[in-house]
Amino acid sequence: MPEKVTAPKIRAMKQRSEPIVCITAYDAYFGRLMDEAGVDLVLVGDSLGNVLLGHETTIPVTLETMAHHTAATRRGVVRAMLCADLPFGSYQSSVSQCVDSAVTLMRAGAEGVKLEGEYFAEVAALVKAGIPVLGHLGMTPQSVNKFGGPRVQGKGGGGNALIDAAKNLEDAGAFGIVLELIPADLASDITAALSIPTIGIGAGPCCDGQIQVMHDILGLSDRQFKHARRFVDGEGMLLEGLRQYTRAVRGRAFPTEENSF
Repeated sequence: MPEKVTAPKIRAMKQRSEPIVCITAYDAYFGRLMDEAGVDLVLVGDSLGNVLLGHETTIPVTLETMAHHTAATRRGVVRAMLCADLPFGSYQSSVSQCVDSAVTLMRAGAEGVKLEGEYFAEVAALVKAGIPVLGHLGMTPQSVNKFGGPRVQGKGGGGNALIDAAKNLEDAGAFGIVLELIPADLASDITAALSIPTIGIGAGPCCDGQIQVMHDILGLSDRQFKHARRFVDGEGMLLEGLRQYTRAVRGRAFPTEENSF
């Protein structure tokens, strides 16, 4: 059996210049597929609010929902590190709220949590409690209303502030940082300034790793994004299979004797 991926191993991959492969999953089936594909880190993202629940943003996702999907994904993931998002409203009130929420996700099966923004004291408290933390800077989806939509961050004079925030997350004990929708040159500068890995999504090729929402790369969505690539037309294949099933039932070609008892 391949060696278990942990937070220290993720950090060590940066030192070896070994690209880190990350992707989202939300249940046992896809968790197992990600594991078998050799992914290093599986994230139970609050993006499930968009791709599973049909919400426009991640804001409606609750801690209870995240714990439910974390427990489900845990049953499929064996080798990869399993992280879970702290959803909106589960860590912004206080350090103690943040720790309690993270404990809920760890008890559900997470091996680390991700939170968005400049919550340095919260990160330090989580690390003190023995919980690995993945930071998240740039376009943070839980702040979409503040940004006025999914906007590229760090343009113009905002780059230095992001570099400083990344260094502060590293000092607080984060084992890595997701950089979302920031200019590639800035992501490269942040990556060079840190000893912990950067995981990019819409942040160019110079990050230490990449993360994508699984629906975007598997073609399981009717939307396409600049920061993603469809590696397979999953929706097209599934739709064709369902159409064949529909035709077979209506044409009385299914079930046949071999499907009967």
